[in-house]
Amino acid sequence: MALAGDITALRLCLDRILPPRKDRPVEIDLPPVETGADHAPALAAVVAAVAMGDLVPAEGKAVAEILELHRKAIETFDLERRIADLEARTK
Repeated sequence: MALAGDITALRLCLDRILPPRKDRPVEIDLPPVETGADHAPALAAVVAAVAMGDLVPAEGKAVAEILELHRKAIETFDLERRIADLEARTK
């Protein structure tokens, strides 16, 4: 029917092929996050935004997961640097 020009059938096909986006860009004021210590205030800001209703819980969880990935990256970088410093001192 879509190939025959039925607009409704075409719309149904396209919605199955390329479903409409369900999430939205999230705007939240976070403090600068550059070190591991900066993550606690940033996470507190996310929790406050969810509590105030500025973010739905799923959006807050998504932002918190991104913060956790960032924290792990900082931690990994710091550990690699510390290991390299220890190896350099032992040589």
